[in-house]
Amino acid sequence: MTEQTSASQLFRAAYENRYTWDTNFPGYSADIELKQGDEVYTGKVRINGDFSVEVTGIENEEVQQSIYTQMRDVVTHRKRGSFEQSHGKNQFSLGEKDATDAIEILVKGDAMGSNYKIRGTEICQVSRVMGRIAFTIDTHQSLNTSEGYLSSRYDAVFRNPQTNEVTKQLEFEDTYEKIGNYYIMTHQVVRSQEQGQPTTTEFNYSNVKLLEPAVV
Repeated sequence: MTEQTSASQLFRAAYENRYTWDTNFPGYSADIELKQGDEVYTGKVRINGDFSVEVTGIENEEVQQSIYTQMRDVVTHRKRGSFEQSHGKNQFSLGEKDATDAIEILVKGDAMGSNYKIRGTEICQVSRVMGRIAFTIDTHQSLNTSEGYLSSRYDAVFRNPQTNEVTKQLEFEDTYEKIGNYYIMTHQVVRSQEQGQPTTTEFNYSNVKLLEPAVV
């Protein structure tokens, strides 16, 4: 087995082990409460069966945009896509193994300059350089469902790729519940550190209901 085949197979096994919503996913609606310091905002969110996102009932545009961005991130990670579509043109090679037994997967041909680390059959690190921003996401804890794993505790470090200076740090804790046949995020805590200023933001999702699939 060549190194390219071995690295590609290891990465593919981890990629396909991520928990994603299947093609029958009908979408869902929920009530949202966002807390940041003394500020509390409430509204409604909806992810439709076509993965479009709606956020309503929040007058503060910045907060509404923050929730919309978070919901788009949820869609990005839960939407199913084939390995060939996402990575078929890339070339993979094995890098170093670290002290935690995570092995580097180095990628050639990726437009976003991505590299990864995998531990067992889970992707435990994503590292990317996108223009003037470089970031590394490390997963520390995950929830194993019978249909794949969900990252539940992870952090992201943003750097200036020219100077390597850390510009922002985020820590995430996600909680999921199984609603019908699908795991849905019901709570997220984000702790951020930017220019020495710590901020904690809490997203609470309640009254989560799957949408009725459209009759065709």
